[in-house]
Amino acid sequence: MSLLREQRKLLEQLGKLRRKLDPKELEELKMFEKRNKDEEEFDSLTMKRLRDLVAKHEVKRDKSAFNALFKPRQDEINE
Repeated sequence: MSLLREQRKLLEQLGKLRRKLDPKELEELKMFEKRNKDEEEFDSLTMKRLRDLVAKHEVKRDKSAFNALFKPRQDEINE
């Protein structure tokens, strides 16, 4: 994946998490968005900071609870 595409994807994710950000992080997000609007590719330090912010605020959900809901029934498998 190109860096510009990853950059846009991460900014979109972080934009959805905007309400969870503290004021300092919100200012960083605004700076990131301005640089992205100018279609400027981020350097490695900025990308690292962006990835860290997304990882910090992203909610990890346990998907194993859904496995029982979507397993095929044994009768359907045998037919």
